[in-house]
Amino acid sequence: MNRRKTLGIVGAIAAAALALTGCTSTGGASNSTGKVTHVAGAPSWCGTKKITFALLDGFGGNSWRLVTTASGKAEAQKCPSVTKFLYADGQGNTSKAISDIKGMASRGVNAMVVFPDAGKAVLPALTDAYKAGVVTVPYRVDPGGKAGVNYDKWIGDDFANDGNNWAAWIKKVVPNGGNILFMGGPAGNSQSVTEYDALRKNLPSSYKFIDQTPFVPTNWDPTLTQTLLSAAIAKYPKIDVIVSDFGPTLVSSLPLFTKSGRPIPALATSDGNSLSCFWKSQQSTSPFKLMTVATGNDNVRLAVDYAVAKATGGKIPTADSFKSPIFEDSTDPSKPVDCQANLPGDVYLSAQMPGSQQAALGK
Repeated sequence: MNRRKTLGIVGAIAAAALALTGCTSTGGASNSTGKVTHVAGAPSWCGTKKITFALLDGFGGNSWRLVTTASGKAEAQKCPSVTKFLYADGQGNTSKAISDIKGMASRGVNAMVVFPDAGKAVLPALTDAYKAGVVTVPYRVDPGGKAGVNYDKWIGDDFANDGNNWAAWIKKVVPNGGNILFMGGPAGNSQSVTEYDALRKNLPSSYKFIDQTPFVPTNWDPTLTQTLLSAAIAKYPKIDVIVSDFGPTLVSSLPLFTKSGRPIPALATSDGNSLSCFWKSQQSTSPFKLMTVATGNDNVRLAVDYAVAKATGGKIPTADSFKSPIFEDSTDPSKPVDCQANLPGDVYLSAQMPGSQQAALGK
């Protein structure tokens, strides 16, 4: 799953990658034993053994990845035992991603967290790193293999949880059933398939999935999304709900409904400031219902916690997957739609990192 290949700010990311090639943590005194002897205020997952830590992307060329990478670095810096931080971007090239994993292992890193965009293609490299004694933690994309054989732990995102939350909301806002258009990522990707399965399991037969199933493959690309949505609008006179596992890709496409003289359907998706501000801009003319789950930048934090804990001798987290909480619900006053008009569209306000810090990453 080549997640988030949209909203690119590649030049900024190239500069950011240079800045992320190494860092030294402070806050704990060390001695010749290779351990930090004093870790005041460090989290429980931070042990005392000093380590070099690496974060690797299969593809780092968009704003979502930039925020995620910065979040991973910020999490690692909470532990004074992480004395050096390294980063590599596979740039969407499977061969480079494999080379990056092998290169980090040969450089003697103690732990690595890997976004394995190429899936099973990088499993042999992950396995080699693990067998060489590197604490190896792939996250979000399932590379295949087995924990304890090919890597230490896979820290996934519980995408079924997203599907469950969307289904419950759909039943609330469209209680009598209706037509659902699910626009997912690349054909066959495990995230969108898992979400569809959860939706179908939780929705009765009065809810019909229209067009291609399990989902319409958009590659999470705004241009392709617009083309496919335009075709769906022409083909289906009634679309009650749109589900999308990356909401910001829809922003440029949703006006197609109003241009066709039709209301914008209820939308169940993931968050992004551009989407929230679009929702706000439509309230006086073409209001629609919106629910978002957190877009998942902080999945990396759990993976970092696990890898650092195992490598430094800290307390290993009990959670083994990231559950995105419901972030916004236009029908629930306790979860208002959060548009920050003073910030760029490509920030994700559900992330732990404040939006103002995210915006600064692209400068």
